[in-house]
Amino acid sequence: MYHSNARPPPHCLRRSPSPFSIPPPVVKPAYWDRASRDLAARDPVLRRLVASFQETHLARRGEPFTVLARAIVGQQISVKAAQSIWDRVARATGATGTVITLDPGRVRRTRMTTLRRAGLSERKATYLRDLAQHFESGRLDPREWPALDDEALIARLVDVKGIGRWTAEMFLIFHELRPDVLPVDDIGLIRAVALHYGDGARMSTTELRAFGARWAPWRSVATWYLWRSLDPIPVEY
Repeated sequence: MYHSNARPPPHCLRRSPSPFSIPPPVVKPAYWDRASRDLAARDPVLRRLVASFQETHLARRGEPFTVLARAIVGQQISVKAAQSIWDRVARATGATGTVITLDPGRVRRTRMTTLRRAGLSERKATYLRDLAQHFESGRLDPREWPALDDEALIARLVDVKGIGRWTAEMFLIFHELRPDVLPVDDIGLIRAVALHYGDGARMSTTELRAFGARWAPWRSVATWYLWRSLDPIPVEY
């Protein structure tokens, strides 16, 4: 996974974990093996990548509010800085346990000054409280999401301050495990397609969207394998 304008450093799990950074159990998507076989049969590049990364796969970690909150906290800063601030935000909002889970009600009731002291900018603190309000009010209700198609869920997510389309797409891929999301503005995907299919020439957004249609209905899976070709260590969202 790469942001639309920046490649993140290696994932923080290569460092000593904080009390709030122990990952929960990995859940493999039910469709993963079928999708991998299908893509390998259709695409020579993906055939090689599937063979190279047989022991790893896309995985869900965490619960939705916490995952989205962490995405907001980590925007436009290094992984190391994001982890430090995240740990302080967790303590400030009363999160406990080896696997951190934030409560929307507690986050909404946390004073802005407390969130600022934890290291959040005023803008990010506002975003975090707006996210909490969306969950508390039911405007974001995970129970409704299985009935929504990808675009409808993205529309719900980008209604939150601080969540743009790229963040929403990453959430659909990594948390909701939606199989057919193509993040055409992701710089990692753009680079990987240029490397493997374009002799180094990068496609426009329109061109990449049309090119990626060949991977439907497994565009999330194709994207994941192409990311791995640039960085073999899977990142977590």
